[in-house]
Formats: sequence, C-alpha cells, structure tokens
Amino acid sequence: MHTVKHNYTSIPEPLRCTGSVDGREVRFSRAMVFAIEEINNSTELLPGVRLGYRIHDSCAAVPVAVQAAFQLTNGVQPAFDTGETCSQSGTVMAVVGESGSTPSISTSRIIGPFDIPQVSHYATCACLSDKQQYPTFFRTIPSDRFQALALAKLVKHFGWTWIGAVRSDSDYGNNGMAAFLHAARKEGICVEYSESFYRTHPRSRFQRVADVIRGSTAMVVVAFVAFGDMRLLLEELGRRPSPPRQWVGSEAWVTDPNLLRFSFCAGTIGVGIPQSVIPGLREFLLDLSPAKVAGSQVLTEFWESAFNCRLGRSADGAEETVCDGTEDMQKLQSPYTDTSQLRITNMVYKAVYAIAHAMHNVMCPERNSAPQCDRFTKIEPTQVLGQLKRVNFSRNGYQVSFDANGDPLALYELVNWQRSESGSTEIVTVGYYDASLPAGQEFHMNRNLTWAQGGTQVPVSVCSESCSPGTRKMLQKGKPVCCYDCIPCPEGEISNTTDSPDCFPCPEEFWPNTDRDLCLPKPIEFLSFHEALGIILATFSVGGACLAVVTATVFFRHRASAIVRANNSELSFLLLFSLTLCFLCSLTFIGPPSDWSCMLRHTAFGITFVLCISCVLGKTIVVLMAFRSTLPGSNVMKWFGPPQQRMTVASFTFIQALICTLWLVLNPPFPIKNLTTYKERIILECALGSAIGFWAVLGYIGLLAVLCFALAVLARKLPDNFNEAKLITFSMLIFCAVWITFIPAYVSSPGKFTVAVEIFAILASSFALFLCIFAQKCFIILFRPEKNTKKHLMSKNPSD
Repeated sequence: MHTVKHNYTSIPEPLRCTGSVDGREVRFSRAMVFAIEEINNSTELLPGVRLGYRIHDSCAAVPVAVQAAFQLTNGVQPAFDTGETCSQSGTVMAVVGESGSTPSISTSRIIGPFDIPQVSHYATCACLSDKQQYPTFFRTIPSDRFQALALAKLVKHFGWTWIGAVRSDSDYGNNGMAAFLHAARKEGICVEYSESFYRTHPRSRFQRVADVIRGSTAMVVVAFVAFGDMRLLLEELGRRPSPPRQWVGSEAWVTDPNLLRFSFCAGTIGVGIPQSVIPGLREFLLDLSPAKVAGSQVLTEFWESAFNCRLGRSADGAEETVCDGTEDMQKLQSPYTDTSQLRITNMVYKAVYAIAHAMHNVMCPERNSAPQCDRFTKIEPTQVLGQLKRVNFSRNGYQVSFDANGDPLALYELVNWQRSESGSTEIVTVGYYDASLPAGQEFHMNRNLTWAQGGTQVPVSVCSESCSPGTRKMLQKGKPVCCYDCIPCPEGEISNTTDSPDCFPCPEEFWPNTDRDLCLPKPIEFLSFHEALGIILATFSVGGACLAVVTATVFFRHRASAIVRANNSELSFLLLFSLTLCFLCSLTFIGPPSDWSCMLRHTAFGITFVLCISCVLGKTIVVLMAFRSTLPGSNVMKWFGPPQQRMTVASFTFIQALICTLWLVLNPPFPIKNLTTYKERIILECALGSAIGFWAVLGYIGLLAVLCFALAVLARKLPDNFNEAKLITFSMLIFCAVWITFIPAYVSSPGKFTVAVEIFAILASSFALFLCIFAQKCFIILFRPEKNTKKHLMSKNPSD
C-alpha cells in the first residue's frame, strides 16, 4: 500500500496499492467470477436471476479494506447492471472475503451493524467465531482453533515434546499460536522459544528470529505464519546455513508452491485445506485476452506484470515493451495458472455458492414442488444472513454448511514436502485429519513421510531423553516440565511405563526385579529338606535317633550285665526312648510350616525334653538314695523304689503336657508369612501364638534341668568306681549352657536361621545327654567287658 505524509492543508490522496499483483489472489477473484457466471447460467439455482459483483483490491492492508467496506455500506457505487430487468442497483447482499484475518476483522466490524453477511475463504482466526463480536461473519475454511489442535496432535503423534515456535505478528499468527500453545500444553509439549515478526518489520527483526532458530536446541519448529511473512523469514535463514530443522507449518504457507524453492525446508509437514477439482475453472482462467482485461484495473496490472509489457499505452522506458497481442496465457507459468492443487480456490467457490443458496432460499420459495423465483422481489441483507445460517448443500462432491459459530466442518490434509526423482521439491498429501472423528482416530496416514534433509527416520526433538521403565522423572529446577532427570525408583518401588512421573510400591507379597520395572512374587524362604543346612540337621537328627536305638539294643542284649543293672535299666531304657523322640522331634521344624506342624513341633519338643530330663532327674535321685541307703539304719530306698521313680517321671511329664494343652487350647502356634524381617523375600515361620505359653514350656524344662544339675552336683563326690552322678553333672552343665546360649541366639537370628538355632539347641543338648550318660557304658560293654563286673563297679579305687 502506498502511504503519504499529510500536511493537513489539502485533501489527502486516495489510498492505492503498490508493488506487483499476487497471481494467486487474482486466481481467487477470477474463481469468484467463474462461480457467479455458473450460477447466472444455472436453471436450478436462482433461475432467471442474475448476480452482479464488484471486486476491490485491499492490498492485504487494513486501511484499504476499511475504505472498501465503507464504500459497500454507503451504497454509492454505480449500478452493477443497468439493464431494464435489474430490480435494484448497488445494494450489497453479501461480501466474499477477505483473505487475511486482520482485514476481515476490520471489515466485519463495519458491515456487521448493517446485517450484511460476510463469507471469508481464507480468514482462519479463531476470534472470528465469536458471534457476539462478529454476528454476520461466516467462512468456508476451518477455524484456526481446529488447525491449532490438529498441529498440536501432529507434534505429539511423532513424540516431539521440545519445540520452537514462530508466528506472524498479526491476528492470524498471534491468535493461532495462542490456541496452539494452549493445546500443546495439554499434550505435554514444551516450547523453547516463541518469536513473532511481520513483513513490515525491519530486517534486524528477521535476523534476530533467524539467529534464535539457529541457536536453539529444539529440532522442530512450528510456524503459524502467513505466506508473505514466511517467505521473508526463509530468505533470511537461507543467507547463512543453519542446523537442520524439521518445520511444521500452518495451512497459510505450507501448501504454497512458491516456497518450494527453499530446498533446506524439504521434509516440512503440516496441515492444509484439502485439494479439490473445479470442472471448467482452468479453461476459464486461461480465457483472457487484452480486450477482456482492459476493463479491469487489477487484470490489467496482472497482465502487464505477467508478460512484462505495457497494455494500451506507450512504454515509459527503453526496457519496457508494448503488449502486441501475441501474449499466450497457455504458456504462462505463474500461481494464477497453477491449478494442480486447488485448495483455497475451492473455498472461494464454495463461499459464492453458499451466498447464492441463501439468496435462492429467500427469492425462490417452493410452489407445487418446484422453485418459483421472483426476480423483482426486493430482498434485504438480513434475509440472506438468516438463510446463510441454514444452508446445507453439496457442490462437486464437497459439503457446505455452517455451525452455530459460522464455521464449516474441520477437515485437513496432511502434507509433506518431498523431493521428487528429478530433485525438485513437491507437496505430497500423506494423510488427513478429520475433527469430527472420535478422539484418537482423527489422524489417518496413507503414505510414508520424508523428514528434514531427506531422512526416513522420525527426528528426535526432546529436552531430555525419555526415562526408561524403572526410573521416574524429576523436573530440573527453573526449566519447563519437559526438562527433567531420570531417577531410579527407590527400593521396593517400580515404574513400568516410559517417562513415568512417579514410582509406585509393589503389592505386599511382591518385590521389584533388578530393573525395577516389574513386580515379581517374593521368594518364599523356610528351612527345607532340599537345602544343605536342612539336610545336615536332618542327618544329625536321624543319626542321633539311630544311635539311641542302637544303644537301647545293646543295653537290651546286655541287660543282665552289671553295668546295665547298676544304672537303673528301666530308667535307662525310658531315657533312650525319650532321647530318640528328642532327636526325631527336630524333624518337625524342617519343611514348610502348617497348622499341624506348628502345634506339633513346640509341644513335641516340650514334652519329650521334659520326659528326658525327668528320667535323668530320676536317675540322679536314685544315685543319691542308693548311697544313703548304705548308711547304718537307713531305710530310704523303700521310699524311692521303681513305682516311685515311674510316678516321678509321669508327674513331671504330666505337668508339661498340661502346660502344652493350655497353650494349644488358648492360643496355639500358627503359620505366618513374615514380611518384615526381609523386604525382598517372605519367610514362612510359626508364630508362637502365646509367647507366655512358649516361655512357660522352656522355663519348665530349664527348672527341671537346674534341679537335676543341683542334685547331680551333690552326688558327684560319692565314692564309687562308676559314679553316674558325675556324668549327669557334666551332661546337665552342657545342657544348661546350650539353652542359655540359645535364648539370645534365638531372638537375634533372622528368618529360617531362627529355626536352625532351635534345632541345633535340641540336637546339641540331646547329644550331650546321650554321649555323657551312655557313651562310656557302651564302650565298656562292647570293648572293655572285663570292667563290666560288680566287683569293678563296687571298687572305690578309680585306678583299678
């Protein structure tokens, strides 16, 4: 646009456009004319009614667009059709345009109060959907709200979470980028930078934006930019090589073939308006001649610019020529003649037909199932506005309708800049985005994509590498949420997804694997017959029982010998039987605990040991009584004969049996899974049930052992060559030492070793009793029979 400085003393010059004519915009205007001529020649749509038009060039400038809007609303334009059949002259029913969002906003604010509908083919700002501010605005191109959402989902689809953003410093760029950033945040996408610029800004602004792009760490750049602004930015980037960047473009520039010359943008992806086919349009566009363009200032400028000649007037300089009529539109290569990808052009075409259908519904009410049009009917823009809200038709296979906000259905093509076999860059449709489909199904890819620098692998654009399962994200202080460190999950917790924000604990009976990405059942631990420790203890247990049985057999075969008869054979056999049970009861502690094994192991242990200690105690008392009976006048043995010995053993054992019975009845032992001793494994063990019961059993055994030890100490110095009290004293000393040591070892031993300590105490004390009391007797019986005589046993000289 040409601007002048005013001196406020004379009338300002009228606004006028400068520079070259945009061939693409000329094509849009000619597509409107083509659609109007189709409608005027139609016998179905507005039959008998001719539409007129007037085209204004806004130069993509708000002041010029505002001037045109005022001219339209004032109704001061000359008649569009001076024929006798014209019902009215100069009344504007609707406006098609503008191409830009900012000029459209200005135009809509002016014509809106007059209820003149405006249908834009290219203004995409989401702000125009606000019916409170723009009640008469419609458009055939989707709102940027849908485009921003599509771009955000596209970026998320390829796993890009760290991007740069550039935008036009206009309503289109600012509102579109704001909508995109809002949608991107919801998708977990972070923006390293967001820069704005406009084509009227100085070059230093473009240099600064280009330097930001070159120096950034984000591989992906999302550009919500108008075509003219994008061209200037790419020219600046082309002046100095920059690291490869993956461009993601909005429809305003990503489908424009004029930008394909920037080869470093190969691999660009973006969303675009779907391609279309308009039958007859190309022939209409090429059907231009000097005579036809002479009546239009815009077409005249286009002709002169396209063929570099002057039309209808002499050349101003030596380098200019006069158009001589040999110019051939068929050979012209320009955006005007390029109909290979009709996208926005179809939006113009649909806008004209939408207005025509609205007017048809006003002027041509159906009578007898056939529309009857009254070309002399006077209609108002308000009527056309009301019908525009309800239009719903199909043209050339393309559906046209508007929602409550004046927006059409959002449907985009996904496009990709790919290199052809010839080496040139071309725009290839690789899929589509349909906002009407369910969430997660909007995208559909039907072709392979190429990426920056012709790569076939999706580029990576993240601030931090993904955290693998087994770790969690920890945000870096002062940086966006996409920048984080990967921290291993703490003990007992896992994460089984990539980029997990948190770790979560495993269930109680599970534990993480080494990678901490899976919860596995905890290994179950108990003292087993299949492990070395269990085998060793079981072997000693069975071995001890076998020794006791063998010893009992030896004693039985030599029951008439002096040494057997001298040592109370009945108690000896009962002691050997109880020792056998003591050895065998340790087997109940090995293997997985069950309800029965837990009750059996403690009660069997308690009763058999009391039986064993009772026998030893009986033998000790017999020794004491026997030597006292040798004193003159002593009659003590008749009070502790065999019946009394049996009664003593039975009484002591009955008391223990009673304690065990009360324990089992009131609060018996039971199996549990110990989850506290070790975090990473489960220990199967027997809970005591009643700790009082357990310690009562042990305390009673200890009481008898101390009593037995005290009596044995008293009898140890009695004269005899074979004084059994000495052996009992020594065995009780070992027995007490073992069980005193057992208590701290039992309390402090973890897991299955608690059971092993208890078995060891049982076996150690059993072997102590067995070896101390019976080993020497067996040795004499089997290997020193000469000492197995009454004379030797009664001798008071131990050396004999």
